[in-house]
Amino acid sequence: MSTSGNTRVAVVTGSNKGIGYAIVRGLCKQFQGDVYLTARNKELGLKAVEDLKKEGCNAKFHELDITKTDTINKLKTFLQETYGGLDVLVNNAGIAYKQASTAPFSEQAEVTVQTNFNGTVAVCEALFPLLRPNARVVNVSSMASQYALKKCTLDLQKRLVDIPRLSMEDLKTLMKDFVDAAKKGKHADLGWPESAYGASKIGVTVMTLIQQRDLLKDTRKDIVVNACCPGYVDTDMSSHKGPKTIDQGADTPLYLALLPPNTTSPKGNYVSDRKIGPWEAAKS
Repeated sequence: MSTSGNTRVAVVTGSNKGIGYAIVRGLCKQFQGDVYLTARNKELGLKAVEDLKKEGCNAKFHELDITKTDTINKLKTFLQETYGGLDVLVNNAGIAYKQASTAPFSEQAEVTVQTNFNGTVAVCEALFPLLRPNARVVNVSSMASQYALKKCTLDLQKRLVDIPRLSMEDLKTLMKDFVDAAKKGKHADLGWPESAYGASKIGVTVMTLIQQRDLLKDTRKDIVVNACCPGYVDTDMSSHKGPKTIDQGADTPLYLALLPPNTTSPKGNYVSDRKIGPWEAAKS
């Protein structure tokens, strides 16, 4: 199948349920182009597409597991051959261990960072070359990234907010060091808090700020990348404790995905409730 290079296209990772599903639903209603719902499980993904169709939302499906390089590469090839590019990318896929989980912290750190940070980085590295001028990228982070940042030691905080000097390779090393230290029960010695999810979302937020900084040097015009917190939403991930509906949780991601041409703000920011939030170290 091949379609016109003029057809715009949006992709939402991890979107067969929860906030991702609501983001797809919102894009179907507001985005002028094709919208792809993705999921690890093909059966669940196709069912989600059918459910949306009953609401008059014509999403399309593509299989994607952000922890598996082959599925990322298949999506990249498909987008390249079918659309010749990409206009909206919402990196929503992620996991969180329940508070009651008995899994050791070493396991939680490795699995959570592998998915939420490494998986998201892998998707970006594969798909960013396809981004067309005026593309919008939304990395779904969390308020947990802000909380976790405040619990890092001041020295580590300063490194994590020093975006002009921090490279993507530096960030990957910091996240790897966190996981390696967590396996030995030594992560606190490196200045990290007791939150694998929070640490992984620190990675997502900082990754975003670095991506936008680097894209400012890109020849493609007006590519905007932001991170966001959808809020505390009633989903499986929150054990349905969040007060927000999935559509309320999708509001800020959709706002960022649909920012108008030549947007100067928010751009390379952390955004919550459509407002730019701080990303800064505590005052020493």
